[in-house]
Amino acid sequence: MADDSARKRKVRGRKIRDDRSSKEGRRAKKELARKASNAGERNGDSPLSDPGEVAPEPFVETDAVQSLRGRITGWLEADQPVHLIGPTGCGKTALALSAAAERGRPVVWINGDEAVDTAALVGDHAGGERYKEDDRFVSGVSKQTEIVRERWVDNPLSVAVREGATLVYNEFSRSDPAAHNVLLSVFEEGVLERPGKRGDDRSIDVHPEFRAIFTSNDVEYAGVHEQQDALLDRFVGVHVDYYDDETEREIVRSHVELSDEGVETVVDATRALRDDLDIVVGTRAAITAAKGLAVFDGAGNSEASENGQFDDDLLAEVFTDVLSPKVTGDQTDVDDLRSRIREAI
Repeated sequence: MADDSARKRKVRGRKIRDDRSSKEGRRAKKELARKASNAGERNGDSPLSDPGEVAPEPFVETDAVQSLRGRITGWLEADQPVHLIGPTGCGKTALALSAAAERGRPVVWINGDEAVDTAALVGDHAGGERYKEDDRFVSGVSKQTEIVRERWVDNPLSVAVREGATLVYNEFSRSDPAAHNVLLSVFEEGVLERPGKRGDDRSIDVHPEFRAIFTSNDVEYAGVHEQQDALLDRFVGVHVDYYDDETEREIVRSHVELSDEGVETVVDATRALRDDLDIVVGTRAAITAAKGLAVFDGAGNSEASENGQFDDDLLAEVFTDVLSPKVTGDQTDVDDLRSRIREAI
């Protein structure tokens, strides 16, 4: 009887140790899962942004701007990805961010360039996490359990698709078209495949509130790739050009402290140069020129600036400085640009 009781105590003790070991193992696995799922948030890597934080400030709300943004938000409401196409410096990015913020959903931002590949969009393995459990419950007996878990980090597209965010893909056409093959299934089947991800969660079902806005320069710009027709067929294209003179004045005025007459002079000069020069003269150039004129030689406080009558030499020099990076940099080219600017303004 004593022997039977001793045997039962041994069996029960072994069972307790096994149960404790199993419990600790499950706890370790849960902790690893929690750490992996929260890694992006902990490290500040989460691409999700509050819509109020991405809304451009300042942002001009003229009739022309509201009409264009209304087209964008209308197509988004119709569950269509929108591709904004237009010359550099015409306000595509600000327009895209404004439309994204207006939806009230989280926003995910991607900036396209040659380095963007499929992994940069959907995610990749980021090393592994290792956990060791050392059980010394019985003296002289050591039991060690090692748990290894690969850590996968989702990149912007995966996060946007899963969370129902608005994806703003700036300079979309600067990325290699091969990187965008994953977008085909997103817009056609409503599924994102994550190459390199193993297991049941290799794919993500697209959240019903997911939307996408892409921006691209016109095809004639350097560094621009032609994207595959199969993908472009799933977009709607909204072509954006420079705004009317009233809107451009409002935009410049919102960025620079300059008299109304001074702003009018800058915008008129910008629009004249846009017609006469064979380089791109965007609204951004007008803002930069206005900032320069508000500073150099005290122009911002002078009687001339109040009347919008800047010295012609100063006006020509400021616009030359603003636009000269667009020429080769050879002094002859800069001198030629200066002469053409003087003639135009």
